[in-house]
Amino acid sequence: MRSTANYLTMSRIVMTPLIIFCLFFDGKLAAFLASLIFSIASITDWFDGYLARKNNTVSSFGMFLDPLADKMLVMGTMVMLIPLGRIPAWVVVVILAREFAITGLRGMASNEGVVIAASKLGKYKTGFQIAALIGLTLHYEYYGFDFHFWGMGLLWIALFYTLWSGYEYMKQFKDMLLA
Repeated sequence: MRSTANYLTMSRIVMTPLIIFCLFFDGKLAAFLASLIFSIASITDWFDGYLARKNNTVSSFGMFLDPLADKMLVMGTMVMLIPLGRIPAWVVVVILAREFAITGLRGMASNEGVVIAASKLGKYKTGFQIAALIGLTLHYEYYGFDFHFWGMGLLWIALFYTLWSGYEYMKQFKDMLLA
């Protein structure tokens, strides 16, 4: 339990309410702070896994907590952006439904002793979601660059990968059931 990787994962959980708190306020400073904290939290997602593997400190606690922290960060931020009018609710519903469905399927597969590993498509989905949310939390135009516009463009790409990777995971699960 006591490893740098696990502390980084837990820091992501702590940063999530800070992001949401910043988004309660209007203006560029609050948006910048929310985006900065979100960016730092997102970097810890990569870094905690890297450190756990490098230092041979991969733990059951970390394997449980890491995806939970990821979902709290991304979903908490997305849900908060709905009432601010920065993201369509239906997109969040589709992404949430996919996350819950795949998490459930992976849990069922795990109970059968089968590991459904993260796919490249799922990693692309995550990357585009994070990039989109950085833009959507920044929201405003800075130095002539419209972050909301680019955030929405990246969100549509993330939605595409969400659906594609969800389909691939479902197919993999179906094949596992028929085997």
